[in-house]
Amino acid sequence: MRCISLLLLLVFLNCEEKNKKEDTQKIVYDVYKPSEMATLMNEMYDYNLAVKDSILNGYIPSHFPIDFMEIHKAEMTEGKSRNSVFNSFSEVFLKVQEDFHKTTDSTLVILNYNMMVEVCISCHQTECVGPIPRIRKLLIQ
Repeated sequence: MRCISLLLLLVFLNCEEKNKKEDTQKIVYDVYKPSEMATLMNEMYDYNLAVKDSILNGYIPSHFPIDFMEIHKAEMTEGKSRNSVFNSFSEVFLKVQEDFHKTTDSTLVILNYNMMVEVCISCHQTECVGPIPRIRKLLIQ
């Protein structure tokens, strides 16, 4: 009986020691943190998805999001850098966005909106092709 009690005590103490060790070990997770540019691109996507819904519901958006101007200075994703192609596309994108938001003719709204989306797709075809299927979902058929 003493032997069993002693054995149970040793098992209990051993488990208790393991629990203390597990409690003191910190678990570090490698959490993805998007760059400023990735965050901006996601915000642009969300905004334009809302614009698409507005257009489909008969509303013509007129507010140009000034935050889009951050495309010129937002920190790029690691390993990426601004180049002349990116700079050219970002200028075209901003111009097309601005023109779209000035559209008052309801017959041109969808055309101008889709043109803006196509500029996004064209830019992403030069680099960072991953989001293209998602961006295509913005097009109004």
